[in-house]
Amino acid sequence: MNKQEIILREKLNDYYSDIFEDELINEIIKVGHFDKIKSGELLVDIGDDMTHIPLILDGVVKIIRKEKKGEELVLYFLERGDTCAISFVNCINKKKSIFKGIVDKDIEAVFLPVDNIDEWLEKYQSWRHFIIDSYHFRLIEMVESIDSLAFLKMNERLLKYFTDKVKINHDIDLEITHQEIANDLNTSRVVITRLVKQLHDEGKIHSTRNSIKVLELFE
Repeated sequence: MNKQEIILREKLNDYYSDIFEDELINEIIKVGHFDKIKSGELLVDIGDDMTHIPLILDGVVKIIRKEKKGEELVLYFLERGDTCAISFVNCINKKKSIFKGIVDKDIEAVFLPVDNIDEWLEKYQSWRHFIIDSYHFRLIEMVESIDSLAFLKMNERLLKYFTDKVKINHDIDLEITHQEIANDLNTSRVVITRLVKQLHDEGKIHSTRNSIKVLELFE
């Protein structure tokens, strides 16, 4: 066993030993490609061929949907222990990606080829449950995104966005610009600046240049 395989086994055992059978972990190590990707880099783009899916070992990936007019909207985040089961379905059906994935926080991931992940559905019960649960969670998150657009005021959407970022990063201190927030929420920087000041004045956040401390979470 080479050094990379030893490191990958340690990382997989750290989180997945209670989820996957030893035989499945052995197969993941055998066929998976381990990689580290920096924050801000593009993981997958709309229209890309889907040949692999990532199993996130550390970090955060932001999943984005582009509208027909070219505007983008963040749908959900993937973190340690997640995979994008919707991308998995695209892989199985040999379709191109309908989402964009951008690394929001430096990630470590093992990329699994589609031929194997399809085969594992029949071979391993733990893998089948993992993919079904992942698909279920991603659908719930997309419904929440739709509900947020349909029913929440922009200041509520903003506080919910901060709350989601806190939960995904496990940190109330967020390093983020007003323009980045505006891009994620598909609105203007001017609107975000005004609402950030409003939330700051209300004591729900503490805002400084390119930094937000979240003092109250959205319920």
